Amino acid sequence: MTQTQSPPRILSIAGSDSSGGAGIQADIKTITMLGGYAMTAITAVTAQNTTGVQAVEVLDSDFVMKQVESCLYDLRADAIKIGMLGSPEIALRLAERLDSFAGPIVFDPVMIATSGAVLADEATIEAFGALMHIATAVTPNLPELAALTGRKNIPAEEIFEAARELAEAQDTIVLAKGGHSDGDQVIDYVVSASGRIASFGHERIETRHTHGTGCTLSSALATMLAHGQPLTHAVRIARAFTRAAIEQAPGYGSGNGPLGHQSVRKLEPGEAL
Repeated sequence: MTQTQSPPRILSIAGSDSSGGAGIQADIKTITMLGGYAMTAITAVTAQNTTGVQAVEVLDSDFVMKQVESCLYDLRADAIKIGMLGSPEIALRLAERLDSFAGPIVFDPVMIATSGAVLADEATIEAFGALMHIATAVTPNLPELAALTGRKNIPAEEIFEAARELAEAQDTIVLAKGGHSDGDQVIDYVVSASGRIASFGHERIETRHTHGTGCTLSSALATMLAHGQPLTHAVRIARAFTRAAIEQAPGYGSGNGPLGHQSVRKLEPGEAL
């Protein structure tokens, strides 16, 4: 993939987090720190902090699509990241509109916030299939992977098989994130329908400040793909950035605090960690 413009333009389609730790706010910080130009289409507005989500207002699908069209018609985009959707109508309309998008699409199938708040109902989760089918990569954590493959839970020895099942069913690449597994090591798998592409591991960081980790990883992956990085290297850089941001967490809040995006060294366009 050849970068068409510097910096690459990444459109984040996701919910707004009033506390700044996740969603659109985390995406903008991540994209900027990794040398991209961030654009947004907000699907929902939340009142939340490190202790939980106090309220959610889902935006009308017409307005969400107007935001998408405004960005793609004028500025265009080199990659798209999709996070919290808010409703099945938004999911299905995005899938139809983005089916012809020529660049990489990274879909983070957000269902539950770090605090435990439910961010997608059953109808919305059912509509995820249309987006997964057009996505370049899907980035579920283990509870999300279990829900998407009809399992109650996924033990460590079944992560790869569950990821391959999802990749085959949706004809996409699955980055299965192992952060919810037990043990001192966190193992992530990159899996296609034909089998494992790569796996990455690191020692678990003992911290409660992990709010927005999934948003950060998926937007970092979209940014690095927009830079023209090959998939496995893009995953490697996205994981390294996310880990560094966790290590640099400022310690804000009394619950699951935000990451320290701004404390990670900013990259110039095209530069790799």
